[in-house]
Amino acid sequence: MKLKNLPWIPFVFFAIPIGLYPLAYFLVDMNKNGLLQGKPADIKNNPVWHILFYLHISFGGLALLTGWSQFSKKLRSRYLNAHRWIGKIYIIVVLISSCAGMYIALFASGGSICVMGFGILALLWFYTIIKAYMSIRRLEIAEHQKWMIINYALTFAAVTLRIWLPMMQSAMHMDFILAYRIVSWLCWVPNLVVAALIINKNKTKLVRASDQEQIYEVSKTS
Repeated sequence: MKLKNLPWIPFVFFAIPIGLYPLAYFLVDMNKNGLLQGKPADIKNNPVWHILFYLHISFGGLALLTGWSQFSKKLRSRYLNAHRWIGKIYIIVVLISSCAGMYIALFASGGSICVMGFGILALLWFYTIIKAYMSIRRLEIAEHQKWMIINYALTFAAVTLRIWLPMMQSAMHMDFILAYRIVSWLCWVPNLVVAALIINKNKTKLVRASDQEQIYEVSKTS
């Protein structure tokens, strides 16, 4: 699913450290930092919220770590079976993380603006991975590639959130809640715009006959 001229190195550069970032929540006390900042004690002590929060960040991190590799034509052509297995893992972790995200979005700091921003993000993340899965099951390769680009743009919201939020607080001297309200939308809406531009610019390159033949041959054995 890699587009020839797409600069994936910056994506990988950010995806790996942010994908590993959830480990910090298991290794150190993050109650005064990160996504737990400002959360009331009754929410953090809620066992359902607590479990779903850790499911969301853990599987979301795995989505970041595994998703970028699916766009590499070289990896796909050399290790097609691995591509398919990584794809299955990616679909599962996105489904789990997005469902958990829908719930924890209801308790987002910043009120209804953040609830809507993060809630819609989680819904779209869930919807687009379902579309990507259904299209590959029907061997609609170009459609699958399109939905995967859109879905990973939403996955990448975890990165853009962590770029915008500290920038607004340190460089723009914004209050955390105000910055968080803006970022609840800014972390993913521009990503979708970029994804749409990429798809439109490269729509004739999204799928090649060789890719279709390879995936079709593998699909017959699955």
